[in-house]
Amino acid sequence: IDIVWSLVRRFDEPQKYKPFISECTLRGDLKVGTLREVNVKTGLPATTSTERLELLDDEQRVLGVKIVGGDHRLRNYSSVITVHPETIDGRPGTLLVETFTV
Repeated sequence: IDIVWSLVRRFDEPQKYKPFISECTLRGDLKVGTLREVNVKTGLPATTSTERLELLDDEQRVLGVKIVGGDHRLRNYSSVITVHPETIDGRPGTLLVETFTV
């Protein structure tokens, strides 16, 4: 769970776990309210996205992001990712849940 959370919490490097993102530039420090500019790989319905960090809780392992601009048609889009311990086939594992509002 710690390894997965260490990747997911990186608002400044979403391309580490989202293969459709080619590049990300952070505007400011890594804290709630910070904006990032994301370049999306060809083939998806957008090429750029401006996103704001809405929530970052390391204790509860929760990351919240809202799209505030870009060249796509998504309106009022937000996403919340939570990371949880999970037992898989009797072994410790990790469950990642991402919910979307559009």
